[in-house]
Amino acid sequence: MLDAPNKRNWVNIVNQTSMLFLAGAAAAIGFRMNLFNIGVEGQYTLAAYCAAVFAGAALLPGTLNIWASLVVAMCVGGIWAGIAGLLKVTRGVSEVISTIMLNSIALTLVGYLLNRYGEQAGQGRRTSPIPDSSKLLDQHFGYFDTRGTGVWALAFLAVVVGVVMAVVINRTRFGFDLRTTGSNEQAAVASGVGIKKMVVVAMLISGAIAGLIWMPALFGGADYYGTTFQRGLGFTGIAVALLGRNRPLGIAVGALLFAWLSVQSNPLQLKADISPSVVQVTQGVVVLAVVIAYEAVRRWGAAQEQRALSRALDRNAAQEGASA
Repeated sequence: MLDAPNKRNWVNIVNQTSMLFLAGAAAAIGFRMNLFNIGVEGQYTLAAYCAAVFAGAALLPGTLNIWASLVVAMCVGGIWAGIAGLLKVTRGVSEVISTIMLNSIALTLVGYLLNRYGEQAGQGRRTSPIPDSSKLLDQHFGYFDTRGTGVWALAFLAVVVGVVMAVVINRTRFGFDLRTTGSNEQAAVASGVGIKKMVVVAMLISGAIAGLIWMPALFGGADYYGTTFQRGLGFTGIAVALLGRNRPLGIAVGALLFAWLSVQSNPLQLKADISPSVVQVTQGVVVLAVVIAYEAVRRWGAAQEQRALSRALDRNAAQEGASA
């Protein structure tokens, strides 16, 4: 697993990293506001299906079809996540419960629609393939010049989302309100933040980003929703967000690590007679260790602050006693 990847594996790592980063960013938006959007899996699955159907219908020409499909994916993902947000602010339903249930509904709904309206392709069903005019050529960037495959053209979406996320969270009023609400809801209310509005908006944004997760693959060679669809990215994205502490740079590192482990695990059974499941164990151990380390450091920092406060109070009391 520690061997240097060949060029083809590097391409796969970069492509996988782009999707895992988008999944991590989608989960992180909710986490920054103490919202546990566990429904990223269902959101990107439903969004990917709807975008594939729209792109395959070729209602618009060429590049315009691609951009419109991205908008469809973001809208579908945002609406599906927004349902959980509305349930939370209107009925007090925990977003954890509602998003988990919406995952099951989304997966079942997509399966039904695919079986009912999809095309038969071999032993499975699929949506109509996207037209040639809407397919994007892979990028090779010199080192990634491999035969047949390259870095997906829409992998740049991960970079765009990362930059926009960093700017919005750290440099705008909305980002300040988001961070304040997540850190101290009472303080946010006192400063005039509309908590209910923030919950719905945060879930809409989280779902919109989730809708983009599979778009690089769709227009990078998958061409349709069916057997080419990669499941599980939403749940992995939650682990990536936790590993990266919900910050764009950390999420990028976590996505790269998980992509490396996933791609490098492929030859394990052939070369070393080791089950690829060891990678899942490794990923779980990494996330658990990092989360425990974060909590230990947080508690140590809180204890240090408490001791510093106690010493300051003792000094003030001694000075007041001396002056009296």
